[in-house]
Amino acid sequence: MSTLPSTEKKTKQPASVYTVMLFLSMLFMLIAVIAMWVEYQRYAPQYWKVQEAKPSVMIMPADNSHLA
Repeated sequence: MSTLPSTEKKTKQPASVYTVMLFLSMLFMLIAVIAMWVEYQRYAPQYWKVQEAKPSVMIMPADNSHLA
């Protein structure tokens, strides 16, 4: 075995199955985040409009007989 540097050109190894799975999972996670953002934009505007919310309240007179 020689300690001198090799004169051969080192070629890049092809992507393994695990690298491809990593990139696919990243792609699917990005698609999921975009889909959740679209759903959030569809429903969030109605959730935060509190000025339009009119609670229905029924006022009943207090019964003074059991207060004493």
